[in-house]
Amino acid sequence: MRRGRLVLALAAAATLTLAGCSSDDGGDDTDAGATSEATEETGGAEGTIKIGIKFDQPGLGYQDGSEYTGFDVDVAKFVAGELGYGEDQIEWVQAPSAQRETLLQNGQVDMIFATYSITDKRKEVVSFAGPYFVAGQDLLVAADDDSISGPEDLEGKNLCSVTGSTSAQRIKDEYATGTNLLEQPGYAECVTALTAGTVDAVTTDDIILAGLAAVPANEGKVKVVGNPFSEENYGVGLAKDSDKCEAINEAITKMIDDGTWQELLDKNVGASGYKANEELNPPTPAACA
Repeated sequence: MRRGRLVLALAAAATLTLAGCSSDDGGDDTDAGATSEATEETGGAEGTIKIGIKFDQPGLGYQDGSEYTGFDVDVAKFVAGELGYGEDQIEWVQAPSAQRETLLQNGQVDMIFATYSITDKRKEVVSFAGPYFVAGQDLLVAADDDSISGPEDLEGKNLCSVTGSTSAQRIKDEYATGTNLLEQPGYAECVTALTAGTVDAVTTDDIILAGLAAVPANEGKVKVVGNPFSEENYGVGLAKDSDKCEAINEAITKMIDDGTWQELLDKNVGASGYKANEELNPPTPAACA
């Protein structure tokens, strides 16, 4: 991180020196300014950095043509910048949940920011920096529904989750055995079912639900209950032999301390009215193994 800043400083100093030695011709000044701007855009580090994100999670990691938006994306940009990489040096790679470990092990990505929960099982094959956010399983309900305040209120009600997810089954097994489960291929379809009245609630991590609620088409129609009943530490996925953990943790700490973390959270999911669990957020990155 410090090396990246040193390179930037040296590059800026060199640019000023060249500008001072040139004539007063306006073309020379323009060229010098362009050189300085290009240096700032590239961030000082050489080459590119490949970052895995989700492409289909509004508010977290979402692709719209050549644009990538969301909290995970913005956190990744901040961290990459602290490592010396400008935004034009980032190569975004789609990182579906089932492929994250493989992408890291095969060197197809350098880092992954994709609602990637840190678990002991995953740490057997990959490494993590962070966490940079602590999520919790929660419920999304209709904006005017005050009858559901937690998973135990789903007895006899209809609950939607994504095919292959264990979150809905967990509610049925542990909180409300009479819950009727509906599976859909994606969370967007679950929200459609919710707004249509086909189901009473949708479940997954609270910040994912907040991202869905913040989509303009859903604003004012749905809300996150705000009573999380699990703890999911979102980390930065790294290959086992990566040497970036310490630098990433320093970047995350800086992002939290200077207020950027909260700004990015509000920017991406604030429209939903969602508030992160203040007992767990913002988190303190764990020591690198």
